Amino acid sequence: MNKKLEKIIIATGGTGGHVFPAYSLAKHLIEKKISVRLTTDKRGMRYLKDYPNLDITQITSTSVSKKNVFKFLISIFIILYSIFRSLVLLSSNRVNLVFGMGGYSSFPVCIAAKILGIPFVIYENNLHIGRANNFLLPFSKRAFVSNANLEGVSNKYKNKLREIGNIIRKEIINFKDTKNNNNKKIEILILGGSQAAKIFAEKLPIIFKECFNAKIPLKIYQQCLPDQNEFLSSYYKQLNLDFEIFNFNKDILQYFSKVNLAITRSGSSMLAELINAKIPFISIPLPTSVDNHQLKNAIYYEKNEYSYLIEEKNLDKKLFKLIKLIHEDRALLDQIITKQRQYSDKEVYKNIDREISKIIDEKN
Repeated sequence: MNKKLEKIIIATGGTGGHVFPAYSLAKHLIEKKISVRLTTDKRGMRYLKDYPNLDITQITSTSVSKKNVFKFLISIFIILYSIFRSLVLLSSNRVNLVFGMGGYSSFPVCIAAKILGIPFVIYENNLHIGRANNFLLPFSKRAFVSNANLEGVSNKYKNKLREIGNIIRKEIINFKDTKNNNNKKIEILILGGSQAAKIFAEKLPIIFKECFNAKIPLKIYQQCLPDQNEFLSSYYKQLNLDFEIFNFNKDILQYFSKVNLAITRSGSSMLAELINAKIPFISIPLPTSVDNHQLKNAIYYEKNEYSYLIEEKNLDKKLFKLIKLIHEDRALLDQIITKQRQYSDKEVYKNIDREISKIIDEKN
């Protein structure tokens, strides 16, 4: 990477799908001896609080509320205040480049960069461009995308797109599967944020009971909210089902080594981690995701035979049948793994280094 690059600010939204790629990118750039600062909102701070080695600034921001005039004016005021704070932050840190990871809390930092003449790049890892990124695209230097088939981009800005792959942890890219694939049990990892945890804790145990009654051997590793621990543990104990309950855990790799199937929402970051780790999975898109981007992600992965797709409205009718089918023909999982082996994001950091160097060279 170009030695003239000294300081980067990574501005990220507040969801795990924004924060975890931002953290992975920050870690890579720090390894390159580049000074990095992250900005995020209160939501993102919940994920980053366990990483004291990072320089983090909390930027208060909000989406534009159109519910009524009063809320609209308040949201505009908050955004303007956040842009002012971002101007001060960028000026005082003499930043070379801003990296916007998407989400509305990345917006004020990128706008401040534009005002100050600092080049900024946006990153989009979904298959439909997010609203904040779509607004910022005309002003950005480049748009790094995980997939060239990105939807929702105006033709006049497609020349800004650079396909780099999914920004995920290097530990995932280098993950080596050591589990015993001859285990007769279907060992299922259940993943999801707070919204997924709620619905999965309500619906999946009933389906697993149906599996138990059908004598399908399972072991369940279920991520849930802390207040769901007692209910799920009691339910699975009554079934005499082999299980492990856990709450949010940044070291998810320990579970990747134990399972042969995952059930997950369809956020791009998690799907990218699962496919790079060569874990067959069932995508259950969040039905309320903006622009239905989770469904589009899941359709793409299923179309390429990397995974299965079940929409939440069909969960009760289709999940048991699919698990039963996998139990009767374990070759189905092997077929997915074979397809997944054709995919890799191992070049993503080389691609980032190359593209950032080009931008810095253009500036100088």
